[in-house]
Amino acid sequence: MTPDDNTPDPARAAEAVTAAILADLASTDHRAVVVDSPPGAGKSTLVVRAAGDLVDGGERPIIIAQTNNQVDDLVIRLATEHPDLPVGRLSGGNYTAPAAITDLANATVGGTLADLAGCGLVVGTSAKVATVRDGTFGWAILDEAYQMRSDMLLQVVPRFDRGLFVGDPGQLDPFTVVGTERWIGLPHDPTQNGVTVLLEHNEGTPVHRLPVSWRLPACAAPTISQAFYPFTGFSAGTTHGVRSLRFRSAGFGGTDLDETLAMAFTTGWALHELPRRHVPRTDTETLRTAAGLACRLLERGAVGVCERHPGERDLSASDIAIGVAHRDQAGLVRSVLAQAPNPTARQVAVDTANRLQGREFEVVIVVHPLSGRRDATAFHLEAGRLCVLTSRHRQACIVVAREGIVDILDSHPSTDPVHLSVPAKFPDGWEANQVVMAKLVDHRVAA
Repeated sequence: MTPDDNTPDPARAAEAVTAAILADLASTDHRAVVVDSPPGAGKSTLVVRAAGDLVDGGERPIIIAQTNNQVDDLVIRLATEHPDLPVGRLSGGNYTAPAAITDLANATVGGTLADLAGCGLVVGTSAKVATVRDGTFGWAILDEAYQMRSDMLLQVVPRFDRGLFVGDPGQLDPFTVVGTERWIGLPHDPTQNGVTVLLEHNEGTPVHRLPVSWRLPACAAPTISQAFYPFTGFSAGTTHGVRSLRFRSAGFGGTDLDETLAMAFTTGWALHELPRRHVPRTDTETLRTAAGLACRLLERGAVGVCERHPGERDLSASDIAIGVAHRDQAGLVRSVLAQAPNPTARQVAVDTANRLQGREFEVVIVVHPLSGRRDATAFHLEAGRLCVLTSRHRQACIVVAREGIVDILDSHPSTDPVHLSVPAKFPDGWEANQVVMAKLVDHRVAA
């Protein structure tokens, strides 16, 4: 299915923005270029392409990401797509390279820049680059830049002259375990993300926005855009009907789990609503239900069709994720899956929003952060957390929650304090939750 004549071609729109970004890289007018990206808009593709263009132009760039997994993924992709380019993986002493990297003929792992002197580009985590005290680069590409704290940015900027900052402004802010009140409103708040501080102190820095999500289906992109990107927005890269799900076997003696899966497979959304009850966050019934949905999906043999696989493809456990707000919730879901009759169920990805950030699956099952609560705390109302959980999927998103979330939101309106010299944060977590729940109530299945 293709867009009609009145609908902008998403590929053409995305390419136009990419061309403008690469043009700014080739220009010497700016020390920094910022690229805002919605979920699944092709951040990694842009990073790989920009790195290739810089190398072709005679540069030796450094690419900085925030986690070892992100760095490993970039090294593998860069070395694969540029087989003639020596790629260096800057790492700490306790790092063990996966086989996917050691098997690459053009990838080198080293603990210092001297070890990687023969590499055309270098990739490392921000924490590792901050320890480097010698050597500089003309260009740096900072991936997931909104997840880098500004104090970390200040530690790595001596290593490069100009930077391309690529990230998603709608997802989780950098994480810190200490109280942040003492720094609120200061000109250089170390707990703010690096991009925000960069833009506050460097007027005229060009900001580009990728306009298309290639991950989210057409049924999900409008809701995610309205809830978490209200001022910029984006569209889906595919149209309705391009992607679909079905089961190989019928749901004999159908249960409420089957009804929820049918809703999700038909519309792309489902709210599996358990009876209203105030419960601890490790509510066994809710977490078992999330695990049960994944097991039932595998038991009935889900089959997906999309632009990548127009001839159908069986979904495996690795195509499914269960997202939660807390680590103890993830541990309980994993223990349930480990006891499932189907041994492949333990391959379902189960983790918190922080760890699922940046990953992609066909079907995602979300345990709503406000499920069963008596109140709505700042942690559970965090817009970035819900954004991550509800934007990992390519086909369908199923939310598991106890009845009463809308009532919790109505009785606990946003009360975030207002601080001098601190711009109001958008999107507002309370409003974002309301938008998502307004969508989910039309896809509700009562347990």
